[in-house]
Amino acid sequence: MNPRKRVLPLPKTGRGEQTRRKILDAAQREIGRRGFAEASIATITAEAGVAQGTFYIYFRSKEDVMRELVLHMGRMLRHHLTEATTGAKDRIEAERLGLRAFLDFVRRNPDLYKLVEESQFVDEKVYRQYYTDFAKSYRIALAAAEKRGEITPGKGDHATEVRAWMLMGISVFLGQRYGLWDPKAPLDPIVDVASAMVAGGLAAKAAR
Repeated sequence: MNPRKRVLPLPKTGRGEQTRRKILDAAQREIGRRGFAEASIATITAEAGVAQGTFYIYFRSKEDVMRELVLHMGRMLRHHLTEATTGAKDRIEAERLGLRAFLDFVRRNPDLYKLVEESQFVDEKVYRQYYTDFAKSYRIALAAAEKRGEITPGKGDHATEVRAWMLMGISVFLGQRYGLWDPKAPLDPIVDVASAMVAGGLAAKAAR
């Protein structure tokens, strides 16, 4: 199934959309706290304060809710990062601002972050879609920065693709380490170290 395709039509009234949103918000909290296997439609609707039958007006299954939340997380995070990096003087500064904003987002939305990672065991297609959507926008930004001379030219046909996934990987694991596991650690020193490595690489100047 195409993860972008909605299984059931969207509500036609504001009240219906509000109820649907309540169910999604409750599912986010329940799946984030309990995990997908332990959360149930009964616990989700209880958390949302609606009858179980109401759930099926908007969704066919718990899997549908997870797919919706994963794609929503992707849209919300991309919008958040775009806002955070708008006005950056160059791509290197944009990387720094983006990483700082990402870690802050994870700390404020831990349930959503956990849900995305768990989705790989529930629906691999939507999990892949989440990251490939990010990679696509990342490639575009890196290619534009390369043309402006803000970053070094990549070597080989796959350079931009590889760079995008490498930078995403840095964010994902720092998000786990300092967003979920150690959410009280000061972010600026962490971002300083990561940004220095992105900007300068690992090789000593003489070796480069």
